[in-house]
Amino acid sequence: MAVKQTAGREALGEFAPKFAQLNDDVLFGEVWSREDKLSLRDRSLVTVIALMSQGLVDSSFQYHLATARKNGITRQEIAEILTHAAFYAGWPKAWAAFRMAKEVWTHEAADDDDKARHQKEMVFPMGASNDAFAQYFTGRSYLQLLSTSQVGVYNVTFEPGCRNHWHIHHAHRGGGQILLCVAGRGWYQAWGQEARELRPGDVVNIPPEVKHWHGAACDSWFSHLAVEVPGEGCSNQWLEGVSPEAYGELS
Repeated sequence: MAVKQTAGREALGEFAPKFAQLNDDVLFGEVWSREDKLSLRDRSLVTVIALMSQGLVDSSFQYHLATARKNGITRQEIAEILTHAAFYAGWPKAWAAFRMAKEVWTHEAADDDDKARHQKEMVFPMGASNDAFAQYFTGRSYLQLLSTSQVGVYNVTFEPGCRNHWHIHHAHRGGGQILLCVAGRGWYQAWGQEARELRPGDVVNIPPEVKHWHGAACDSWFSHLAVEVPGEGCSNQWLEGVSPEAYGELS
């Protein structure tokens, strides 16, 4: 799966467009995406050690620590990795790295507790990280296929603040989608309409050809079952993301 990165363009797109393009498309889009050569987990390990050895424990180091955890490096492993590297990179550098690693893994541990509590609120499994569609989401989501017999039924879970991009379900006949809310608190919005707050038990009928988005509230996990309505010539069109300003107005 290709790693999608936009930080370069967001921070330096106008000032240094070539650097931004190389950062987003080459470093992350090509080098980090070569999982057939080296796994994301191993690339995270190499990157963390390389940054630590230079004493670069800044925001980029924090980002790569968080990415390392996302890529499967545990708290026990990062402690051992930094301890081992301390003998080669320097003891003061390890101290600085440990301070930031402790913050990242403590924060992530709290997130894990919230995730586990959310899972207990519903009978359906949360599933795995929704990596195949990550480019169409702001934040992390999870996907569990429940049924493909008769109709497609998927359990989609959004971490706090996560939402999908505006999109349209096209169909020549029939089609559309039904959302059955099962846990947490979220939002649904159709283009040109006010956002609708969603809670367990709520049902959203989404006709074909309606531009819309849905996702979690900023302070809550959220899960819904997405039911595909049978139709002819069905397809999805993914559009722009929901702007931070518009999402930030929702409470």
